Amino acid sequence: MSEKHLKSVAEQLSKIAASLDSLAPKQIGPQDVSQAEAFVWQGTHGQLQPVQKVNRIPLKLLHGIDQQLDLLRQNTERFSKGFSANNALLWGARGMGKSSLVKAMHAEIAAADDKLKLIEIHREEIETLPHLMSLLKDTDYRFIVFCDDLSFDHGDTSYKSLKAALEGGIEGRPSNVLFYATSNRRHLLPRDMMENERSTAINPSEAVQEKVSLSDRFGLWLGFHNCAQDEYLAMVEAYAKHFKLKKKPQEIRAAALEWSTTRGSRSGRVAWQYIQDLAGELGVKIDG
Repeated sequence: MSEKHLKSVAEQLSKIAASLDSLAPKQIGPQDVSQAEAFVWQGTHGQLQPVQKVNRIPLKLLHGIDQQLDLLRQNTERFSKGFSANNALLWGARGMGKSSLVKAMHAEIAAADDKLKLIEIHREEIETLPHLMSLLKDTDYRFIVFCDDLSFDHGDTSYKSLKAALEGGIEGRPSNVLFYATSNRRHLLPRDMMENERSTAINPSEAVQEKVSLSDRFGLWLGFHNCAQDEYLAMVEAYAKHFKLKKKPQEIRAAALEWSTTRGSRSGRVAWQYIQDLAGELGVKIDG
């Protein structure tokens, strides 16, 4: 192959690489967090991926969780003002607004404080959490690091990294970082896993306590439970009113109840899914 041909191939490869680089999502470091209000942590690359539009619903549309909402608001407001606040674990029934509450709460408080940022960390990236916190600690911003659907299974030891990052270690958690997590499990670990530890360990109580101590790192526990029929219908009616869905209230109620029966449950998620179906039926486009 001639030198001229090799040079031509190299130029083509360079152009292809440049094109691919321009198509790749822009990643930034902690020093550039002013560019967006929310980010996704890419632990493998040690970078923050900006999120230009967060998938969330307004706080006023979250019904049936007033106590949880008030407690999380108090905790988040204190943190945004530089006061002491607790890591929060939102646990309980599926589809009752745990992750929606975190995202909506951030939106409400960040509207008046652009120094408050939301960073999502995926469950698979938990072992890189200490690295993320070390990058965030020397900035002028405050960060809510959020992990949705956090839990640990048999043989998974990454929960130890989370324990150390939240309160353990020499440095401890940076004062400008708060950790919020949602989970269907109160102790983040399956019951049979804890029972297995109890039955096989030399000291059963210590083995279980070592596992359960992870959830103890969260100073604020917020429980979410399945909603009653009236709460479910209130959610549906609030959605319908907010999105101006033109249909008789009694017809919406009847259809919403039938929808929940086919799903075998009542929850905020089921209410939202019904509203999406109703909006499609009426030819109305809604966000979410």
